[in-house]
Amino acid sequence: MEFTHIPVLFGPTMEALAVKPDGIYVDGTAGGGGHSSGILKRLTTGRLICIDQDPDAIETLRKRFSDSDRVTIVPSNFSEIDKVLSGLRIEAVDGVLLDIGVSSHQLDTVGRGFSYHYDAPLDMRMSQSGQTAADLVNTLPYQELVRILYQYGEEKFARQIARAIEREREKAPITTTLQLAELVKAAYPAAKRHDKHPARKTFQALRIAVNGELDRLSEGLDHAFAMLRPGGRLAVITFHSLEDRTVKQRMAQWLQGCTCPKDFPVCVCGRKPQARLVLRKPVEADEQELAENPRSRSAKLRCCEKL
Repeated sequence: MEFTHIPVLFGPTMEALAVKPDGIYVDGTAGGGGHSSGILKRLTTGRLICIDQDPDAIETLRKRFSDSDRVTIVPSNFSEIDKVLSGLRIEAVDGVLLDIGVSSHQLDTVGRGFSYHYDAPLDMRMSQSGQTAADLVNTLPYQELVRILYQYGEEKFARQIARAIEREREKAPITTTLQLAELVKAAYPAAKRHDKHPARKTFQALRIAVNGELDRLSEGLDHAFAMLRPGGRLAVITFHSLEDRTVKQRMAQWLQGCTCPKDFPVCVCGRKPQARLVLRKPVEADEQELAENPRSRSAKLRCCEKL
């Protein structure tokens, strides 16, 4: 199956990155290459590094950019951007793009087990290696399941769902997406089953846990910012509040200057801002993009520039 992913907030992202024709840029979550292609078109003598952990994406990127000698494709997680660039003997870059979360290809490829709409093995691994969602569901203690569902899915009924999982797996392992989705639906209060799909938050939480997404995001932000040269820009697209909150807070740290008490006559902490915001507020999809790509409805773009 061809790796397809409609690049969200494409225009605003290209504008925020302000690509220099001779610059070095990193697309840390290159996917099908939509944003990467936009960056490449704006380069003349510059260089583009495409990183992705999904083998399907890597195969697609290699085909898409096979005729370009300005593109380097590296199978890795964006949290290891510092190691990737060090391996390429690149000391600093002019821009980094991170498009966080699950791709359309991953959602729509039934066998990957990301969606609660289709019956498939309960997998959810972006890298297609390591432990699966089924491993977590069938082995984690009750309290850990509750923590994951509440913390990563912001699921109000985490305890009820975890109890239902615990009861079910005592009878037989939970191995498929629809098996889990129906179990979650049954655990939900009847009055709440028709608001949105009851399994939505549970699937989000398990996906984040399986892929260590929030830890990778935190690491990736620090490493990406560290690899920027002065004037370099970091653009990040997020799709849910947990991701956006992490990005917002990290950028706020980089923006913070002197922390001395206001009654100090002179600064003694020596702290100076490390960055400035390129976008004062996060950019969201306009009506036209929402009509063309409904999955862009939760996307938010933030961007800062290193001082």
